[in-house]
Amino acid sequence: MPSAPDLAIPPARAAQALTWFVCHAKPRCEKKFAALMAAERFDHYLPLITSVRHYAQQTKKFTKPLFPGYVFACVPLEEKSRIYQQDLLARAIVVSDETTFLRQLADVKAIVASGYEVSVMPLFTKGRRVKIISGPLFGLEGFVDDPSNPHGIVLSVDVLRQGLLVKVPVESLLALP
Repeated sequence: MPSAPDLAIPPARAAQALTWFVCHAKPRCEKKFAALMAAERFDHYLPLITSVRHYAQQTKKFTKPLFPGYVFACVPLEEKSRIYQQDLLARAIVVSDETTFLRQLADVKAIVASGYEVSVMPLFTKGRRVKIISGPLFGLEGFVDDPSNPHGIVLSVDVLRQGLLVKVPVESLLALP
């Protein structure tokens, strides 16, 4: 039966065929959606990280989703309509490779539980089309040449039918469709 480690499935649902979904919640609704999943007793996981904000007079700590907009839920197919009942969800995407998904979900849980500082980075591959979204090259588009470069991403930009390789920090790039 599909289930992520450390997530208990209620006995009444143990006999039903369960399906994992990547649930794309509406903006700023991830925690509300996770609460709905808990109330419905559906297996779910919302990875949260601690964030610290420094203001002039104080410092505030709060938790925020590691993957903004996403909650992972395991729901019987015949009860899928119940995840839409409070209008918190934009869409639910069926997980096609459940074995890989559950392994990666366990890895995410271990990383979040470790206490190490973590941030989400886009996964760029060689040949991926990207756009520079900050800095002096704002708006320039090109292709990722070497995603393994630890000092930034190298872009190939066509100029006069030649390529220019420019090192650009990964946080300045946006992957294009």
